[in-house]
Amino acid sequence: MANETTSTTISELYTEIVAEALFVASEQSIMRNLVRNYTIIGGGKSVEVPIYGTVSASAVAEATDLSNTAVNPTSVTITASEVGIMTTLTDLARNSASRNVAGDIGRLFGEAIARKMDADLSALFTGFSTEKGGGAGQELTIQDLFEAGTELRTNNAPAPYYGVFHPKQIFNVKKSLTNTFAGSANIPDLGNEAMRAGFVGQIAGIQIFESSNITVDGSGDSIGGVFSQDALGVAMMQDLKIESQRDASLRADEIVATAVYGVGELHDSYGVKLTADSVAN
Repeated sequence: MANETTSTTISELYTEIVAEALFVASEQSIMRNLVRNYTIIGGGKSVEVPIYGTVSASAVAEATDLSNTAVNPTSVTITASEVGIMTTLTDLARNSASRNVAGDIGRLFGEAIARKMDADLSALFTGFSTEKGGGAGQELTIQDLFEAGTELRTNNAPAPYYGVFHPKQIFNVKKSLTNTFAGSANIPDLGNEAMRAGFVGQIAGIQIFESSNITVDGSGDSIGGVFSQDALGVAMMQDLKIESQRDASLRADEIVATAVYGVGELHDSYGVKLTADSVAN
């Protein structure tokens, strides 16, 4: 019988969706690659991350006993929760479309999950205790970035350092660097194509990225962050997964994309928040 739906045709359709969605999620997520990544395994839905404080060595005279130094780490617990998205793909839509509907759905789902993860991670910037910059209503400046980098170095935050800002928040910095970056010979080779869309450059030892997933508040301001990789963490319990369920009476398939993860701040002094205008350009 023509147009019969079989397990073979369905498996081919969803294989295309899974491959496309995983690829897009990897390409679109900026923040996930800049923070500590943990995997939740062995039961439970959380991971506990030990945080060791700084200890100091001192000079000691010959034949003199060393005194004990207490090592008592604290810990941060990151708990995972589900995020997801669903659509219903009808037989008629799938069979009559001139495009690869499976690939399009995969792209939409992958981008949606990636944006959600980036938004969750960048929302943690508001929790940093240290703040630099002019504040709400003021444009971000190169000096602000130097001050943030100096703060991290003062706190012995391990390099490399990253800065993630809303595109309109970082605009004034890019405008200020026009003369510096004039001419293709002065533009660095970004190398990593996955990061090319969001990578701005390196300023004051900070690798600068821009992401529209950072929230702009009602006053037109947004909070970006400069941080060490050890400042924030994401714990993955389940990476992007596609499942389907047939609805025979509807002549359609429900397609569901989910991921299970948690985010958290690990070390407060390893991050600096910068509030600045995200409207003017």
